[in-house]
Amino acid sequence: MARKHIPNLLSLARLAAAPLLFYLLLRRDWVWALWLIAAAALTDALDGWLARRLGANSRPGEVLDPIADKALLSGAFLALTWTGAVELWLGGLVIGRDVLILAMAGRALLRASSRRFPPSRWGKASTVFQALFVVVLVATLAGAMFAPIVAVLKWGTAGLTAISGIDYAYSFRKAASGSTREPHLAGS
Repeated sequence: MARKHIPNLLSLARLAAAPLLFYLLLRRDWVWALWLIAAAALTDALDGWLARRLGANSRPGEVLDPIADKALLSGAFLALTWTGAVELWLGGLVIGRDVLILAMAGRALLRASSRRFPPSRWGKASTVFQALFVVVLVATLAGAMFAPIVAVLKWGTAGLTAISGIDYAYSFRKAASGSTREPHLAGS
């Protein structure tokens, strides 16, 4: 196997781990879920580092990495909302924004399939807060962390998710009206 495929295989492994994470979260098996989240975070950091180090950046990797991230985060929010660990309004906001992203990106890809959609700074910040919120919440539920930080991350997640959703919708609206501004993904 060529070394250049390792980053994409790590992204695929992260994507394949998503159903197990959802299962663990739905069972409220917080400790094992925390271990799996840590492993997913490690593969996320490692695939990017290896892609740069090996000169293995690729279009499939450019697409696969954010899909794996979104699958893990959206699924985690869905499972955590289902268990009651995340309030319905916050789960709805995060998942709703992701549905908006998918719908608008799908529409844009149907119109101009060769276009790239780099993530925005709001989308990156939103994704970082969402991931931190999930990690800290699950760590708190597992008894490994102090709970007050969860509230700070919850409100940061809510605010940045809303801002990035608005920014994303604005970018696509401008692109659809013929503006030269490139639309961007609202997540990493």
